[in-house]
Amino acid sequence: MTDRAKYSPYTQPTGGWGSVRSLIKHATRQGAVSSAPGLVRDHNKVGGYMCTSCAWAKPAKAHLAEFCENGAKATFWELTSKRAGPDFFARHTVTELLEWSDYELENSGRLTHPLRYDPQSDRYVGTSWEAAFAEIGAQMQAFEREAVVFYASGRAALETSYMYQLLARLYGNNNLPDSSNMCHETTSVALPQSIGTPVGTVLLEDFEKTDCILSFGQNVGTNAPRILHSLQEVRGRDVPVVVFNPLRERGWEAFVNPQRPGQMLTNRPTRIATHYYQPRAGSDIAVMTGMAKALFASDDDAKASGSAPVLDHAFIAAHTHGFADFEQMVRGASWEEITAACGLTRSAVEDAAGVYARATSVIAIFGMGLTQHKLGVETVQMLVNLLLMRGNIGRPGAGICPVRGHSNVQGQRTVGIAEKTALVPLDALARRYGFEPPRKDGMNTVEACEGIIDGKVRGFIGLGGNFVRAIPERGLMEEKWRGLDLSVQIATKLNRSHLITGRTTYLLPTLVRSEIDAQASGPQIVTIEDSTTCIHASRGIHRPAAETLLSEPRIVAEIAKAALPASPAVPWDAWVGNYALVRDEIAAIFPEDFHDFNARLDVPGGFPRPVPARERLWETETGKANFKAPSALHASFDDGLDDSVLRLITLRSNDQFNTTVYGYADRLRGIHHSRMIVMMNAADRARFGIAEGGSATLSSAAGDGIARRVSGLQVIDYDIPEGTIAAYFPECNALIPLWQYAEESKTPAAKSVPVRISPEGGPDGR
Repeated sequence: MTDRAKYSPYTQPTGGWGSVRSLIKHATRQGAVSSAPGLVRDHNKVGGYMCTSCAWAKPAKAHLAEFCENGAKATFWELTSKRAGPDFFARHTVTELLEWSDYELENSGRLTHPLRYDPQSDRYVGTSWEAAFAEIGAQMQAFEREAVVFYASGRAALETSYMYQLLARLYGNNNLPDSSNMCHETTSVALPQSIGTPVGTVLLEDFEKTDCILSFGQNVGTNAPRILHSLQEVRGRDVPVVVFNPLRERGWEAFVNPQRPGQMLTNRPTRIATHYYQPRAGSDIAVMTGMAKALFASDDDAKASGSAPVLDHAFIAAHTHGFADFEQMVRGASWEEITAACGLTRSAVEDAAGVYARATSVIAIFGMGLTQHKLGVETVQMLVNLLLMRGNIGRPGAGICPVRGHSNVQGQRTVGIAEKTALVPLDALARRYGFEPPRKDGMNTVEACEGIIDGKVRGFIGLGGNFVRAIPERGLMEEKWRGLDLSVQIATKLNRSHLITGRTTYLLPTLVRSEIDAQASGPQIVTIEDSTTCIHASRGIHRPAAETLLSEPRIVAEIAKAALPASPAVPWDAWVGNYALVRDEIAAIFPEDFHDFNARLDVPGGFPRPVPARERLWETETGKANFKAPSALHASFDDGLDDSVLRLITLRSNDQFNTTVYGYADRLRGIHHSRMIVMMNAADRARFGIAEGGSATLSSAAGDGIARRVSGLQVIDYDIPEGTIAAYFPECNALIPLWQYAEESKTPAAKSVPVRISPEGGPDGR
């Protein structure tokens, strides 16, 4: 990495030869070229392994290559020939490694041996698995039961996740925060209130039947590129795709499918977004209110002229509640308020509403651009309101479609990783395992951070992830983390969270999903749930990176055996020997979702869990789908602040998945060599006295007296609305106060962070 970024707008399509060259580069760089044939043969295919990157659906009829650039990078990253064993740690102190970048840390290679931090030498040193589990178990036994947190990233399979949540509850708490708390927890709170289910209603087959797609706050090119296959087919039917996103993202604009030889030869892209609107960050409620206002006006005109109605009045009467209050709110909002809030013109919003009004079956896609705001829950519910106005839930080709991030983040919640006891069948667990589960809600991610800060949390078990790097309030959190008595990280590669050590710290290296997991009964199968609630089997095909690695189920079982009294009702060793037995347990506790689990493993496209809202069955308090009127037209924390405050969007690059940085080529945005940048409207840059290409400092505008700054950011003129800026996650997480989260869901509000910007260097920011 160099100190200065190189920026040149990317004019080539998403996919195409750019993706091919990127994959060759990454396979070569990681010494993982030999894994490439398996990508075509086995990746996301029946009989093969499921991708550890995004959670997008896997079709019943797979493409020749059922992977995207991001999924291939993740595979090369995991199957790298590089190793970080005890000899690596003998050469480097933790203090030295703390100076390394995120990329450099993970690029050191796969962890191979269990490691314990030695404060005397400031190094990780090798230890035995037996010694590690014995000490971890002894310390856990000494803690108050509510003083331990069991965190889970979205990587672990359903079998591991089930065992992990059972470990926590047998231990004595529901402290099961997970990566969903940081991204789509807002969805899991909003949708049950509106339609009675915490997940989306769309199946992959609905894309074949839709005649319009709306997208809010989702960048498909970087975050879930395999959606582009379905979108390309949709566009082949001349279906409109209406996109709302503050930044113009190349994935929405042009796509060349590497699996279409003719398109590759001509480099003639498919235009994905037919309509592209760039509202200000955090203003989607205003946009959707304007669209709803336009729909009401069109319906009034239709009624006056005797034309067909625009709203689905029969559906609204039979299936919904709260419509009158919602209508009053929308009609009462003025166009002046709406356009001032979102930065779009009235005609632009009305045009978008017209596209929606002319369609019969509409899918609404959304991502964290809606969920990570102060009023994230209300924003998601406003999108549901739009769909309900025209009966677009419970109809083929229509529905709500949250795009989840990590590969099994939705599935782990399904099998019990949840801090909210109402989401878990505790009585069924009690009957099956002969214990009394704790009934008090546990800590979510924000509450776990608060517990670490105030000293209530003494132990932290991390099942994957890079927790300390991913959370807000990084400066304070890193300081307080060092006061933990026990920090245990189950991991595949080194990351910054492992270097923020507690008094006792262990790194426990594990297999990856694409590796053969051989246990007593032979090679094992694991399962995952995709964004559309479909369950898929995954079989590892590659030789493990080291013979010393243990599987995630084995590590969870050994911690449980060391920390808990033995119970014949919980045969940890038998479960580890044959994961099919764990699937039998899951089916017993969740029979509606997982009946005949082992018999359905290889259903092409996966088998879907039932979602009542797909059938227009509304499991809400009213027994109907609920219109929810929002309390404001924008969802940010900047009320009462002047125009010196900007709304910061933190986002990922094209060379990144979550906190894993594969390199310094954000190709689709044309930004190379550095991640210390801020994207800014040129007019805003000039307004703040920063020269083109100059440097700046961002500081929090939270007004709570705590200094939060990120300096040394190179300013890049970018196509982004005035008042909105963008910079990379996790580098700019330090600007997010822990208390700035979505109301009700406590998801950190990382997509409209109030900040101030000041030039560095001379008066012109040089």
